[in-house]
Amino acid sequence: MLLLALVLAAPAARGEPPAVAGVDRYTLALTWHPGFCASRSRPPRECREPALRRGTADGFVLHGLWAALPDGFRARGVSRRDWRRKGCFLETPRPDGGFCRAHPPLALPETLGRRLDRAMPGRASCLDRYQYAKHAACLALPAPALFETALTLLERVNASAFADFVVLHRGGEVARNALIGAFEAAFGPGTGRSLRLVCRGRGNRLLTEVRIGLAAEALARFPAADGLVRLERGRCAARVRIADFGG
Repeated sequence: MLLLALVLAAPAARGEPPAVAGVDRYTLALTWHPGFCASRSRPPRECREPALRRGTADGFVLHGLWAALPDGFRARGVSRRDWRRKGCFLETPRPDGGFCRAHPPLALPETLGRRLDRAMPGRASCLDRYQYAKHAACLALPAPALFETALTLLERVNASAFADFVVLHRGGEVARNALIGAFEAAFGPGTGRSLRLVCRGRGNRLLTEVRIGLAAEALARFPAADGLVRLERGRCAARVRIADFGG
């Protein structure tokens, strides 16, 4: 199995993982949990059990932190499309059957595990194990470093005026461009190009997720505007519904 070298010259600062050779950018994927749950015809456990929704009081919850196509995989002829679809499963195919049964719980420090329980409701469905197996395991990126970084970035987003705007309008509807404008008001002019809105449901009107493009060398500086990188535009409708639980 190909393992991309880690640069471990010094301990990573909080919010910055050990640098992975050949990875120049990441995508931070954050779920709007009420919208995600409303979009599912068969809602998973983290949608059915109110106790698992605690983190939604903070704003967004964590989906994942995804490395862009590493140079080592590109040199082997892996396309960006295949990397997005399969990630590390190109190296170690996803097992048949239940993912939880095939992968033991991640070895995380107790404090980090408690933070992740709150910030990632999908842990109830083994989302953390899946995210690590698909997006980090073949990069030899330690799970604690990945999730410590992802949680720090999430906390910074939830502390921003952008998250305040989304929370303020939950249960209602806003213009797609108003969401982009709120992002730029929080993070700087032109940064809306680094935001991808993900919507589901009829007419792509239900907000389920936001994705933010981040330069690998600037993770510790987030939310500085010079650390944001362009993402492809999403396909949300001109008017977007921001769901709320029970509303």
